[in-house]
Amino acid sequence: MTEPLPRGATLGIIGGGQLGRMSAMAAARLGYCTHIFSPEADCPAAEVSAGLTVGAYDDIEALRAFAAAVDLVTFEFENVSAAGLDVLAALRPVHPSPAILRVSQDRVTEKSFINGAGAPTGAWAPVNSVSEVADAATALGFPCVLKTTRMGYDGRGQAVLRSAADIQQAWELLAPKPMILEAFVDFACEISVIVARGAGGATVAFDAVENRHRNHILDITLAPARIGADLAAQAQAIAIRIARGLRLVGLLAVEMFVDRDGRVLVNEVAPRPHNSGHWTIDACPVSQFEMHVRAVAGLPLPPATRHADAVMQNLVGPEDAARWPAILATPGLIPHWYGKAEARSGRKMGHVTRLFPRGALPGEFGISAALDTASAG
Repeated sequence: MTEPLPRGATLGIIGGGQLGRMSAMAAARLGYCTHIFSPEADCPAAEVSAGLTVGAYDDIEALRAFAAAVDLVTFEFENVSAAGLDVLAALRPVHPSPAILRVSQDRVTEKSFINGAGAPTGAWAPVNSVSEVADAATALGFPCVLKTTRMGYDGRGQAVLRSAADIQQAWELLAPKPMILEAFVDFACEISVIVARGAGGATVAFDAVENRHRNHILDITLAPARIGADLAAQAQAIAIRIARGLRLVGLLAVEMFVDRDGRVLVNEVAPRPHNSGHWTIDACPVSQFEMHVRAVAGLPLPPATRHADAVMQNLVGPEDAARWPAILATPGLIPHWYGKAEARSGRKMGHVTRLFPRGALPGEFGISAALDTASAG
């Protein structure tokens, strides 16, 4: 596509979760309609979109009907059918491309690409049998992490091996196979950078942020990351290098570790809006979702600047959903609800953000106090 997507056109989004919902809201601000493709009729994104096609991600007839209703296609998460995207790509422009989706869907392919692009990772090895796991673990050392190469997220599809005695059980429990074994990274913190790249090669990157997890699910993001300026710049440069290597058109989140020796190591990439970028909705003139839409639609990419520091916390499961009335009653907290009917354990129901003046991100006590709702009501 050489010309920008015209105002009033329809952007098709594969996936109907909260990332699709927030992308659709950003698209509406830019003058676009959105049409969602989802296996579920009551998906969060459908609540804020003009159209919905219900079907499996590999349902060719449903995909063709969807393509006929849209002008351009993107996706909101990786666990969709790459073959289905191929069907769509024959009918409409698809950004990011099915080739990029395939890189991100397989951890071995992903790690190989990242290393080939000149970006560092922890040590890893592909493993296809229990004996290969044992050999790789001897080479990498314990502890190490055994992961499925596909379909893993939020801690699913992985197991920590602390000794050789853990190998057999982990191999039997995890699926699908084959797998990948990764050396355990002794990290000082986890960070991420979100980068956008347009079809013409224009590239912008948001500031590196610090991510903290609870039960393998992102809990809190601090923007900016509390690391040195040189490390933050290095993380941005790594993310831009990978995006350019992929010939990305769209948005890419690059998750990284800063290890105890001060090295920045890439963990994984996601070619779509990312949980660790939700703070940009409130702390930046242009959010990650608007930047995503701009990139795929061929619009100019403004600088990825922020006007405030931010603390973002996920609202996960029934316990956090129960905090919603108190959050609404607490001055300074900015609430975002995802429109999911059932608050299941481990399910992301929304998030909340608090802003601070640039350079005034609080310390540990202040982070906890910033999210406190005990005095509300």
